[in-house]
Amino acid sequence: MLLFCTTKLLFFPLLLNHEPTTTQPQSLFFSSSGTKCRLKSCFKRVGISQIRYFGTPLAHSSPVVMDEESSSERYSRELDVAVRVVQMACSLCQRVQESLVSKSDEHVMAKDDDSPVTVADWSVQATVSWVLSECFGSRNVSIIAEEDVQTLSRPDAKCLLEAVVKTVNDCLAEAPKFGIKGPDIALEISEVLEAINRCNSTGGPKGRYWVLDPVDGTLGFIRGDQYAIALAMIEDGEVALGVLGCPNYPMKKEWLNYHHNHYPILSSQITSESWEKGCVMYARKGCGEAWMQPLVHDNKKFVWPNSAIEVRVSSIDDPALATFCEPVEKANSSHSFTAGLAHSVGLRNQPLRVYSMVKYAAIARGHAEIFMKFARAGYKEKVWDHAAGVIIVQEAGGVVTDAGGRPLDFSKGMFLEGLDRGIIACSGAILLEKIVGAVDASWDSSNL
Repeated sequence: MLLFCTTKLLFFPLLLNHEPTTTQPQSLFFSSSGTKCRLKSCFKRVGISQIRYFGTPLAHSSPVVMDEESSSERYSRELDVAVRVVQMACSLCQRVQESLVSKSDEHVMAKDDDSPVTVADWSVQATVSWVLSECFGSRNVSIIAEEDVQTLSRPDAKCLLEAVVKTVNDCLAEAPKFGIKGPDIALEISEVLEAINRCNSTGGPKGRYWVLDPVDGTLGFIRGDQYAIALAMIEDGEVALGVLGCPNYPMKKEWLNYHHNHYPILSSQITSESWEKGCVMYARKGCGEAWMQPLVHDNKKFVWPNSAIEVRVSSIDDPALATFCEPVEKANSSHSFTAGLAHSVGLRNQPLRVYSMVKYAAIARGHAEIFMKFARAGYKEKVWDHAAGVIIVQEAGGVVTDAGGRPLDFSKGMFLEGLDRGIIACSGAILLEKIVGAVDASWDSSNL
């Protein structure tokens, strides 16, 4: 949009395609990052006393002119695009999950490692890849993502491929609803496969790349339970921003504890006003803030910041009052070892077993205080399973380390190399210190 002020003229890139609602002078929020900072107060610090809002949005390729004060908004445009495309992905996944749960849809296949993959996994990956490439230029976008086209290209996957192409095009047709320009014509099969296959980055310590888990917690997704769409951006080996779409994590805390066998019944009986089904959480490095938006439902349009509220970790530091999260599947983490740790540090509450990075979301929202994961020997943690969740917890006031108390290293490529035994996320340093100490005391007997 064009911002005219008494001493300077600034252009900010914006890929929104909606018209401005007013041309009257006003105090504006530059909330692309969800920060609290008002444009008026920001500009006043550099001697700008009046701001006026004119004209129509600029194309997303418009140049940017910023002063030093604007450096605090670093990554704001990238975050804006990331939140919008994750909102789109959540809408896509909700439609596909409803089909899987209600119709026992056949659009589920097993990958080479026997893990399940659905039409939603490839469709989200293709959609996110296409949108990022269109917004920032395909030459400027590098993506690490979980899925490839090998399974989808098998002769027995023809119907699945057709379903993916249709799902992607249905999603992109709704792009204007989220403030993003969609394709002029529907994508062909080759274009969808190209978008999926474009996610072939290997990461590393230099440069900028995106990390995507299109459907984190596929078993939860298939079973109608919790799952997440996780998108992060890494620059020079450090997570710069993260977005978590949690389509089944209600805005209200009280519904989180219902397990998947109750969830479809509850969601059909509770009114939409009280349920407020689903949220998108996001954060930028160094801001000290994490935010949560409700999902866009029905025929409503996305309007930034979409009723966003700031989230903070819990202030509880007494283990007796704390709640800890762990993966649902025993294959992903040792329940017996975490149970022993819980007992040794005085955790009394039953563990909250949740699929996917929704566990990180629960920590950031203050609904739980501890997340522990200790995988079996030989298992390598992938960056896409943690990047978005880690930065959201950290910016919400929490801490995330390995079991030795060291920060997670995202600079080594697709895996979290050099990880010390496991991963611990806590609402504060006091709880973290207790958990790390308990791990040291009991690790030799863990058989992990």
